[in-house]
Amino acid sequence: MSKSTIGFIGVGFMGHGMAKNLLQNGYPLQVKGNRNRTPVDSLVGMGATEAASPREMAQACDIIHLCLSNSEQVEAAFRGESGILAGARAGLIVIDTTTADPTSTAALAEELAAKGGTLVDAPLGRTPKEAEAGTLDAMVGCDAATFDKIKPVLDCWAGNITHVGETGAGHKMKLLMNFISMGYASLYAEATVLGAAVGIPPAKVRQVIGSSRLANGFFDTFMTYAVDREELHKFTISNAAKDLRYVHAMADSAGVMTVMAAAAKQYFAHVEASGNGQDYVPRITDHVAALNGMDMEEEAKKGRD
Repeated sequence: MSKSTIGFIGVGFMGHGMAKNLLQNGYPLQVKGNRNRTPVDSLVGMGATEAASPREMAQACDIIHLCLSNSEQVEAAFRGESGILAGARAGLIVIDTTTADPTSTAALAEELAAKGGTLVDAPLGRTPKEAEAGTLDAMVGCDAATFDKIKPVLDCWAGNITHVGETGAGHKMKLLMNFISMGYASLYAEATVLGAAVGIPPAKVRQVIGSSRLANGFFDTFMTYAVDREELHKFTISNAAKDLRYVHAMADSAGVMTVMAAAAKQYFAHVEASGNGQDYVPRITDHVAALNGMDMEEEAKKGRD
């Protein structure tokens, strides 16, 4: 039986590995990149073809993946004369792996359904390393029949797949996850800076917490930067700030008070406003230190060796 033709829009840090794994599992693949030609050329070299527009991709593909930075980019890919909706036909499935605004997701799902298509939200957990290995986490929102249909495709790039609920549930779950992770980042940054201020260097914080029941994978990658200055967690502060804004919008819609989310949001908004939004998330430690008149580069050297 022939395999579905798959399109992939957004082949950056995460998308390149996901698309590569689809190719290696025998799926015919079309790709649409942005300004960076390197990942596009890499995938074309492996056998993918390049689509001129989302509309062209929608006309040729059975399933389209989106792996973009925000809902504005997703909406741009859908709408307009060269967008997915302009080329959509009955049976098209769009899998949006972007961390997106659930309100936008609901609107786009309705617009695609009017064309006979189905929108699946399947945002991601883990890092580009797992994307290349095909072992990402995926939290999926769609109906049960669609989930069964796309599961073999998701298996190509995800090792841990959870069907959370109907369309939109995946994006809501991812916002909860990122609220927790950016809350961790804010907490770890404050604690590490406070420790340094009272004479406990970052290396000792990592040693004690990392060997306790408080340890987790996020702590490990975060502290690898705070102590060793090695950046494993390649997720920008601007993206984190965007996700926290989406968390606040979701909370407002639900009428829920979120004091801790507000505190985390202000840290990330402050760094973004200072012009450092392209820094990766663990560098928030440096920014919290600077607000307190400290140089974490110097503090990180203490007790590291």
